[in-house]
Amino acid sequence: MSTPCAIFDLDGTLAHTAPDLVGTANDLFADRGFAPMPVSVAEKTAGFGGKALIRAAFTHAGQPIDEAEVDALYHPFLDRYAERICDESHLYEGVIDTLECLKASGWIIGVCTNKPEGLARTLLTRLDVLHRFAALVGADTLPVRKPDPVALTTTIAWCNAEIGASVMIGDTDTDRETARNAGVPCIITSFGYSDIPVADLAAEAIVNHFAELPEALEALRPR
Repeated sequence: MSTPCAIFDLDGTLAHTAPDLVGTANDLFADRGFAPMPVSVAEKTAGFGGKALIRAAFTHAGQPIDEAEVDALYHPFLDRYAERICDESHLYEGVIDTLECLKASGWIIGVCTNKPEGLARTLLTRLDVLHRFAALVGADTLPVRKPDPVALTTTIAWCNAEIGASVMIGDTDTDRETARNAGVPCIITSFGYSDIPVADLAAEAIVNHFAELPEALEALRPR
């Protein structure tokens, strides 16, 4: 029987990263006199990348969104974010214990994220978990990114696992669609950055805490 494989999203799934992402956006727009966005306003955007947060900052300030300006601000945003990538970000409660439990139960684990690979590696290293994963695919690792299924199927392949023995764990519709496009079941976290109710995502399972994840994965494990 194939070795089971669990592929994790990063932002809003493994780690609460919204405070540093929102803080970066607020720093970027402080010189323009924009009122800072509270995390509660922006965290439902944080899982969709830097450009989404830049757009959210314009919207929060009541300013029109100019896509050319969004593009121009993107790399300055990434540069500032790299400087504070783990000032306030942290793993969700139970992540380490759960990852150890999965590995002890024979699961291979990997990460498939739409965060640029270099930033993802830096963050996971600072959080002291990068070494626990067999593979990492970021937004710029391949010519495509989630929800393109190749992002997920490549992560699975780099884990030396098979699609039919794999499960995606994420927090947004992007993760759900990626899994569906790849023909892989999906587990959604209820505490992440989805901008729509997680019950509407029609995932195979929803978990409210990482302690619930091993049982949810075992229920989806090929027999």
